Amino acid sequence: MISGEFPPGAFDRIDEGDDGAFYAPPRLVTHIDEQAIAALSGFYGETIPPGGTVLDLMSSWVSHLPDDLALAEVIGHGMNQTELKANPRLTNHFVQNLNRDPALPLGDASCDAALCCVSVQYLQQPLDVFAEVRRVLRPGAPFIVSFSNRCFPAKAVAIWRSLDLRGHASLIHRYMDHTGFSGIAARVLANGMHGDPLVAVIGEA
Repeated sequence: MISGEFPPGAFDRIDEGDDGAFYAPPRLVTHIDEQAIAALSGFYGETIPPGGTVLDLMSSWVSHLPDDLALAEVIGHGMNQTELKANPRLTNHFVQNLNRDPALPLGDASCDAALCCVSVQYLQQPLDVFAEVRRVLRPGAPFIVSFSNRCFPAKAVAIWRSLDLRGHASLIHRYMDHTGFSGIAARVLANGMHGDPLVAVIGEA
C-alpha cells in the first residue's frame, strides 16, 4: 500500500461489511441530475481525445460520454455485472473490488484517458488506485475525477465525509500529486444553484 501520510482512520468506513454484497443489487439510476450530466458530458467532449481507448473506472450502466464522441474502445470497471452489461458505451468490462485489489488488469500505457465519476469517495486505497491509473495511461493522457455532494455515506471513507466540496477537490488534487500526475486543475461544471453541484479534477499522466 502506498502511504500518503494521512491521519489514522482516514479511510475507515461506517459500513465495513462486504462490498460485493452491498453492490450486488443493480442500481439502474443516475447519481447526479440532468443538468450536471449535461455539463459532464460536455466536459468529456472537450477533454477526451477522439478515437482513443478510455478507461471508465467505477462505472455503472451509463458513462455520460457524449454520443458524438467516437472512441476505439471504452473499458468499463465496476462492482455490478448487470449494470456494466447494460452500459451501451462499453466495448468490454470487468468487475473488481479495488479496495481489496487495486491492481488494474491492463497493460502499461494502454489508455488515452481515464474517468472516475462520482465514486472516488469509496476508495480505501486511493493512492494505489491512482498510481495504477497513471501506469495504464499514455504520457500526457487525462484522468478526470468528478464528484458531487451525493454519496452512500456508510461506504464513503471518513476523510471524505469530513470535508466540503472545496476540501474534496483538494483531496483529489493530493491523490494525483502524490502519484505523479501533472497539470492538476479543478473545474466547477455545475455550481449547484439550481441542481446538483459538480466539480471535475483533471490531471495528466
